Amino acid sequence: MSETVFTYAAPALKFGSGASAEIGHDLRGLGARRVLLVTDPGVAAAGHPARIAEQIAAHDVEVVVFDAVHVEPTDASMEQAIDFARDAGPFDAIVAVGGGSSIDTAKAVNLLTTNPGELMDYLNAPVGRAQAPVNRLLPLVAVPTTTGTGSESTTICVLDVLSLHVKTGISHAALRPTMAVVDPSLTLGQPALVTAAAGMDILCHALESYTAKWFGDFEAKRPEQRVPYCGANPIADLWSERAMTLLAEAFRPAVRDGSDVEARERMALAATFAGLGFGNAGVHIPHANAYPIAGRVRDYRPAGYPQDEAMVPHGMAVSLTAPEAFRFTFDAAPERHLAAARLLDPVGADSSLGADALPDVLRRLMRDIGIPNGLAEVGYGAGDVDDLVEGSLKQQRLLATAPVTPTDDDLARIFADSLTHW
Repeated sequence: MSETVFTYAAPALKFGSGASAEIGHDLRGLGARRVLLVTDPGVAAAGHPARIAEQIAAHDVEVVVFDAVHVEPTDASMEQAIDFARDAGPFDAIVAVGGGSSIDTAKAVNLLTTNPGELMDYLNAPVGRAQAPVNRLLPLVAVPTTTGTGSESTTICVLDVLSLHVKTGISHAALRPTMAVVDPSLTLGQPALVTAAAGMDILCHALESYTAKWFGDFEAKRPEQRVPYCGANPIADLWSERAMTLLAEAFRPAVRDGSDVEARERMALAATFAGLGFGNAGVHIPHANAYPIAGRVRDYRPAGYPQDEAMVPHGMAVSLTAPEAFRFTFDAAPERHLAAARLLDPVGADSSLGADALPDVLRRLMRDIGIPNGLAEVGYGAGDVDDLVEGSLKQQRLLATAPVTPTDDDLARIFADSLTHW
């Protein structure tokens, strides 16, 4: 029997320049008197967390700050944050100020300070045991300072498991933030490559949810079997389409000029819309492939990011196989792929290219905004393809949402054809 039900959920949302100044009022409304603010050293150095903490304290709410979040979190860095919170607690609420790394770390802290066990108990199978929380989590207010991850809207936190050299995550509806406070002014001055990588994450969120397996094509589920990612559906489609329209207008200008206020506002709105879409419909092959790309990096150090260790930023990792992934999924829904190409590039998209239309739009955009020219440029070669395929296959939660299920050979072709793009 086919599925006839789709689900939709989202956090409360406060959007606009200056919105982050109102968090103290919002926390008092949630009944909070003592909160943990989670951020990373780079964001802390920019001054936003200190200003927000001061404004919260003005509402007679005590604030304890943890500012040692690891960019691209690991199990070790999350455990450090969890231990800090356990020692410094109890708290009434948690505030995350930063990019996806800070928000995801705050989600893990929230889970592990309110529920028994350890990270491995909750990590997605087959890496972890995929247990569900048994206790209610604290209110979580997520304040993104980058435009891209969508973590402020979603039920997922992502991390590297160092001992296994794999990137995985925790996915449960209880992790969704209580409130997302999106203040575009916090993203002004963001480095060009950070904007480019984060923007590609927005784009792939929108594209993957828009091209995901239709919710009615899944087998019918019982209520207790429902998961946050239910497949493409009419409501998620609306958010994804609008996100792509905003990206067509603002993406290149935002990368060219970090002080372009209008472009930053549109990128923040696109990130919010894409998050509201994919946070329910789901993502698929590009995100599944991104996990091993980021988790097995050797020595790539991107400009604008901390240089003390190698990394492939999440949004960049997602983008590197996106053109080939969407060429592969084209036949499952040609009209959607062509519509997406036209939304992203109303002037330059060429529908006559068929399966190549959307990859062509993506490649031209990636080249314009400075995304590396394929996997080879971040340190991978043909000899790495089998390992990358193995890592992608561990992300069955994501691959299950693909409009057509890729085989090992399909993934190998996608990786091999993504070594260079132009």
